[in-house]
Amino acid sequence: MALASLVLMAVARPVAGQEELDCDGRASLHILVTDESGLLQLPGATVVLQWSDVVLRPIRQPAGADGSFSLCIPEDAQAATVWAEFGDDSSEEAAVTFEPGTAQQVRLRVLFGEAEPGRLVGRVLDVATDRPVATAALSIAGRAQEVQSDRQGRFALAGVPAGNHQIEVRRIGYAPLEYPVTVTRGLTTELDISLVPAPTEMEPLVVTAVRPRRLEIEGFYERKYFGELLSGGTFFTLEDIDRRRPLRITHMLADAPGIRLRCPGSGRRGCWVESSRAAAGFTSGGCELRAYLDGSPISVRDLDSLVLPVEIAGIEVYQGAAELPPEFGGYDARCGAVVIWTK
Repeated sequence: MALASLVLMAVARPVAGQEELDCDGRASLHILVTDESGLLQLPGATVVLQWSDVVLRPIRQPAGADGSFSLCIPEDAQAATVWAEFGDDSSEEAAVTFEPGTAQQVRLRVLFGEAEPGRLVGRVLDVATDRPVATAALSIAGRAQEVQSDRQGRFALAGVPAGNHQIEVRRIGYAPLEYPVTVTRGLTTELDISLVPAPTEMEPLVVTAVRPRRLEIEGFYERKYFGELLSGGTFFTLEDIDRRRPLRITHMLADAPGIRLRCPGSGRRGCWVESSRAAAGFTSGGCELRAYLDGSPISVRDLDSLVLPVEIAGIEVYQGAAELPPEFGGYDARCGAVVIWTK
């Protein structure tokens, strides 16, 4: 890295008339520094170049007698930010991209007599390893603007009013940092910030849900646990019912795998649910489910008239005898069963 910086400095020099450089196929950059009108060239103005995509030392060198400055771009550099300074005044920043073999022309106009803000640029490093720290959040106390360091730890805070400020740096896994900085009007202040690794203390996150007592007592959650583990049955909780908000409970039961809705007419009133699986004695491929309400057997065709969806705390649906728990078994439940528990 030090060698790359030395080579770069060897080809970064002010030249007269922005003459062509022999950059061996690399990109070149030619800068002309003038006043705001663009008519008056500024000899000796300071040209500042901050690399955007490679870890190289920034360039800060004077322009030539005609206000021009040229350099060859390193092979691995693709972008940079440049500006010019002249006394206490400076130009606006310019973003430049590079392609091999091309020459970029940039005119930097210094703004005189304006109350220009300053800039803060630099890198955020790990104090123990000296490695870049990415995604560190940097801000000036009392100002809404916040930036993050990039993968090389670099950052740039532009538009900072001149004067004394407090820079704040935050990053998970590191101790927060507050540091006083002085910003000069129209100038850029460079900072190397080292963060100290620190254990991160976070509040524990606990998600709770209250189970209806009836379902706990009646063994609903135990059957649900083993049923889902062994693919035996479909279970709807109070949260499922509230989320769906069915007009009639048979409409929601029809969502269970292997269950279909049977209605006597063209409408969806007076419907019941049945298993779509064939069972002994049912050649049509479907038969009515056995139904239970709070543990008591009822007719599956009476479900919609006996209980409303808002009254239900949990539902168990079993497609056939193989899925049925012993307490809901029997010959008349060979096609399966639906078990309703109220709140």
